[in-house]
Amino acid sequence: MACCSWKSSLISVCLLLLLFSSMAPPVSPLQANTTRLRLRNYRRIKAHLRRLNKPSVKTIQSPDGDIIDCVPTHLQPAFDHPLLRGQKPLDPPERPRGHRDTNSMEESFQPWRYTGESCPEETIPIRRTREEDLLRASFVQRFGRKTLSRFRRDSQSGGHEHAVGYVSGDQYYGAKATLNVWAPKVTASSEFSLSQIWVISGSFGEDLNTIEAGWQVHINNNKCRLGRDLSCKVSKIAHCTYISPELYGDDFPRFFTYWTDRRIPSDGCYNLLCSGFIQTNNRIAIGAAIQPASTYDGGQFDISILIWKDPNHGNWWLEFGSGELVGYWPSLLFSHLADHAGMVQFGGEIVNTEPSGFHTSTEMGSGHLARGGFGRSSYFRNLQLVDWDNSLVPAAGIRLLADNPACYDIVGGVNRVWGNYFYYGGPGRSMTCP
Repeated sequence: MACCSWKSSLISVCLLLLLFSSMAPPVSPLQANTTRLRLRNYRRIKAHLRRLNKPSVKTIQSPDGDIIDCVPTHLQPAFDHPLLRGQKPLDPPERPRGHRDTNSMEESFQPWRYTGESCPEETIPIRRTREEDLLRASFVQRFGRKTLSRFRRDSQSGGHEHAVGYVSGDQYYGAKATLNVWAPKVTASSEFSLSQIWVISGSFGEDLNTIEAGWQVHINNNKCRLGRDLSCKVSKIAHCTYISPELYGDDFPRFFTYWTDRRIPSDGCYNLLCSGFIQTNNRIAIGAAIQPASTYDGGQFDISILIWKDPNHGNWWLEFGSGELVGYWPSLLFSHLADHAGMVQFGGEIVNTEPSGFHTSTEMGSGHLARGGFGRSSYFRNLQLVDWDNSLVPAAGIRLLADNPACYDIVGGVNRVWGNYFYYGGPGRSMTCP
């Protein structure tokens, strides 16, 4: 009887399924195509995550929500590059002559270190990329890369506005500066605010090489979430179109790096989101937040950045803070920078998308103009260059440029304590910046 009862129940279920399927509306070709696109995009995201997130020996949950994976050094993304496969990180090079620590930053300046946890020796900390990060990207394959209009020119380009000090016309082998960290307000999607050092070679055409490092702030204003609104990734509607804010999904100031060689459009990216930069440090996570930030009329928190070319192997090394070597960009990644740089820039940059038809209110630096001075304006101090003899020398002949001085300006000077310095920044849209 039990057998017969089970068979009767199975027949009843089958009849109900047939009834419901006959009552269901037919699936249109458009709906079927959308479903296929969603599934394809989901698979693409999963595959890209597998490429980005390497096997780790330890995982650290940061108080700010980041997940830090301790990845064996030899498994880091750099060694996926066809020219770097099978290599091992090089030993640290000799610092440029005249190098001295200009910053007393504590080692625990990133929230993930507040846990008391650290990555073991022979590993590096990598901020994990998650599904929601890729869903904020306009195109999965372009995640972590810049648009062409993102590169600095001597005038406004593609909505990018700058306030910078720069040198050009000579051969440069590196640069160093100390800059204070802020948490500027970024008011619209597809906008950002950053402060950094640019090391540049080539022309601003098809053969530009850049190395960049500093801090940046984006916002999270995207409604796309896996399982909730994947269709917006298929249709690429306006609120899903980003230049680079998809990287983090919050508004914390974050330590970042970037490199590119325009000979190969797919080469170059932020942080460790592609193969290239070789990290050697197990205490600093590129792309992780920086805390604390400076406050108006309050404490000032600054960081030092040194980028220089090792004269023995030709690689471009990055030092962050008080003598912390982060890693290096192998010279073979570049065409022009394989030799030297032809321009160095220090300063700030924002993107102005003119929301509502007006200039953006996105802030640069502290959000205050340069005349505010110490404690109110953002600054770069102790500007130095590395010369042909691997020596740090004062950055003489610095030229100052503000693309839109009514919105973001820059004022420089020289003194015995700060050497060459400048204040810069601004509030964006205001009484002086309509």
